[in-house]
Amino acid sequence: MREHDTNPATEIFVAHRNLLFTIAYEMLGSAADAEDVLQETWLRWVTVDLEQVREPRAYLVRITTRQALNRLRAVNQRMETYVGPWLPEPLLTAPSVAEDVELAESLSMAIMLVLETLSPIERAVFVLREAFDVSYDEIAAAVEKTPAAVRQIAHRARQHVDARRPRMMVSPSETRAALASFQRAFETGDLQGLLDVLSPEVILVTDGGGLKQAALRPIIGADKVIRFMLGVMGKNVGVVTVGTTMVNGSPALAVQLDGEIDGVIAIRVEDARIIGLYYVRNPEKLSRVQTETTLTLR
Repeated sequence: MREHDTNPATEIFVAHRNLLFTIAYEMLGSAADAEDVLQETWLRWVTVDLEQVREPRAYLVRITTRQALNRLRAVNQRMETYVGPWLPEPLLTAPSVAEDVELAESLSMAIMLVLETLSPIERAVFVLREAFDVSYDEIAAAVEKTPAAVRQIAHRARQHVDARRPRMMVSPSETRAALASFQRAFETGDLQGLLDVLSPEVILVTDGGGLKQAALRPIIGADKVIRFMLGVMGKNVGVVTVGTTMVNGSPALAVQLDGEIDGVIAIRVEDARIIGLYYVRNPEKLSRVQTETTLTLR
C-alpha cells in the first residue's frame, strides 16, 4: 500500500488500520505477525467491490479475523518448539492508553497470557466480543459459526478467562508506585527492599527465546525470583541501566546494556505488591519498544 494512494479503498483501510492492528495483535501476541495479517487484509480488501459493502468496518474486521485465525494456528505450532516460556511481544504505548481502562486491561501481559490458554476460535470470539464489543452476528460471520454457537463459545471463553484473570483492577498510579520501589531495590541490590515489594508468591516468567539467558520455566517465590534476577544482572558484562517506560498500556521497566535495549520488565500488582513479573529478553521481540504503537478499541 503506497501512502500517496487516495482512492476510497485506501482511505477506508487507513481509517481503520489502528483498530485492525489492535485486533490482530490481541489475537496473536505478536506485532510482526499482526503486521503480516494487515498486509494480507489489504491485499484482499483492494479486490473488493466497495459498492457491495454496506459496513466497511465490519467487513475489514471479518477479513482481519480470518487471516489472524489462519496465522494463529501457525503461531501455536511455532510455540510448541519455542525455547522456554513464551511471552507476548511488548509494545511501547502512549500514556493515554493507560487511561483507557478496557484497552489497557485487554493489552496487559497477564490477560494476554491467559488468552494463550484458549483455543484459536475461543480467543477470536473473546477478543472481538469482550475487547471490541463486536456483535454476535458480526463475529459469527468472521469465524464462520452460527450466532448461537458464538454465544456459547463466548460464554465458555469468558468463564475460562474470569477464572484466571487478576482478582482486582489496579490503577496506573499503584502500578507505578510498586514499580518505582522495585526499580530502586533492583538497581541497588537491596534484598530487603525487593522482599518488601515482591509478594511471597510472586511468579517470574522470562522469555529469552533461546537467544538470551532466561529461565526455562516460571520461577515461583520471592527468594528464588530475587536470586535469579540479581544473578542475571551480575553476569552482564557492561553498564546496566534501568528506566521506566510504558508497555502495553501499563508502566514497565526498560533494561539497557551499554545503551542498547536488553529487555523489558512488565509487572502485575495485587495489594500494593508485585505478584507477577514478565521479563522479555528475546531480541527478536524488542523492536517495538522504542517507537510508540497506536492502539485502539474503536
